Amino acid sequence: MALAKILIMSYVKIWVHLVFSTKNRHPYLTKNIRYKLQNHIIQNCREKSIFLKAINGYTEHLHCLISLGKEQNIAKIAQLIKGESAHWINKNRLTDEPFIWQDDYFAVSVGESQLETVTNYIKNQEAHHEKKSFVMELEEFADKYKFEIRNE
Repeated sequence: MALAKILIMSYVKIWVHLVFSTKNRHPYLTKNIRYKLQNHIIQNCREKSIFLKAINGYTEHLHCLISLGKEQNIAKIAQLIKGESAHWINKNRLTDEPFIWQDDYFAVSVGESQLETVTNYIKNQEAHHEKKSFVMELEEFADKYKFEIRNE
C-alpha cells in the first residue's frame, strides 16, 4: 500500500494587540484626523498584506489588533504602519506642525479566546477614555503585563 503524499502549507496565526502614541503624547489625533487616519491605515494594511482586525484610539494613541503573516514580525509591522501613516499625515498637512509617532510601542499576544474582548476594547476607545486617561491605561497595562514605563 502506497502512502499518500500529504502537502502541508505554512500556517501562522499569531494575534498581536499593538498600541503606539504620538511623540510626547501630544493630542494631535482629533476626532476628524483620527477617523481619516484610521481609514488610511486600514487601506495601507490591505495594500501591504497586513491583516488588521480592529483599529481605534484617542487623541494621542492608537490600538491595532493584527494577525502576523508567516514572513512578518512585530517590529516590521509597527514600522510599516507608523512610518507610512506619519508620512501620510505630514504630506496631507493634517496637523499644524510636523507629526511624529513615539519610537516605542506596546505589543502583546492575544489568544483566540480573547479576540472578541480585545476587539470590543479597541472599538470602545472613545467611551473608555472619557473615564480614564491614556497614562492610566498605560499604567494598567504595565501592571498587568509586568513592564516599566519610561519617561522621555
